[in-house]
Amino acid sequence: MPRIIILDPVGADRLTRMEGYLPEGFTIEGAASRSEQDQLAAMKAADFVIVSDVPVTAAMLEAGAASGLKAVQKWGVGYDAIDLEAARRVGVRVMRTTGSNAVAVAETTLGMILAMQRNLVRGHMGVTAGEWPKSELAPTSMKLSGKTVGIIGLGYVGKALVKLLQGFGCTVLYTKRSPLPAEEEAALDVRFVTLEELLAQSDVVTLNCELNDQTRGLMNAKTLAQMKEGSLLVNLARGGVVVEADLAAAVRNGPLRGAAVDVFAQEPVEAGNPLVGQDRIIVTPHVGAISADSFPASVTRMIGNIACVHRGEEPPEIDVLV
Repeated sequence: MPRIIILDPVGADRLTRMEGYLPEGFTIEGAASRSEQDQLAAMKAADFVIVSDVPVTAAMLEAGAASGLKAVQKWGVGYDAIDLEAARRVGVRVMRTTGSNAVAVAETTLGMILAMQRNLVRGHMGVTAGEWPKSELAPTSMKLSGKTVGIIGLGYVGKALVKLLQGFGCTVLYTKRSPLPAEEEAALDVRFVTLEELLAQSDVVTLNCELNDQTRGLMNAKTLAQMKEGSLLVNLARGGVVVEADLAAAVRNGPLRGAAVDVFAQEPVEAGNPLVGQDRIIVTPHVGAISADSFPASVTRMIGNIACVHRGEEPPEIDVLV
């Protein structure tokens, strides 16, 4: 009887819902906790694991493979916390659901931009605290319409964001390793520029790239200093793309007017994180990809990938990492 274990904490209600999507004979349960001991136990007991945010280390993959683990299914897209080299070495398949959360992340990105431009969170906090900060917020409350937005990484999320921004009449710049074909650029009405040009020209910079050797620490004291005076930074990519202490300083001392961050180098956030508790930095607990109304499609796709491996078939190429 194939056994699926979810490594992240999961409630009984969600497990019950997921059971309805399982092929006949499969079972699903959650790991006992995030502790190293319980994570290793889950890897050893499972035929397949599903993971959202919990790191999947070489030691975990080795322990799982030795006990019959066949595959790791990422719930979402980002795979930087999964040791792919170890998975290849021990023969464990790794899949994801490419593009499945792109619209949710794009909508969250737009929401973050609007919340900062319109000072919504600062206004809410002020009124909640018994204040009336209307005059205080007026000098830094801006429209999004007509502004220049720079997107670092124009993949599924970035392209979904471009479509949302079209209604605001924004100029959209982008940078990535290779520019899009001219026809696609024209259809999206975007312009490829260098990172330096994007930082200097954009009123809002949004990070929607993968975390890899090229993007790790990309936004640091040097690059943040190149940003336009009074600009905003949004990070819904991965925490490691930003040097957090440098971002906190750039908001506190300039040139940034504010930042919005949904992802962190260490999750859950540890006490003393420099981004937490700053008046002009919005922080959320990695919720950008969460969308209850996407649950059926996401679970169906994940279970479908797992079922392919169980049957000895190849999952869809677009979802295969290892």
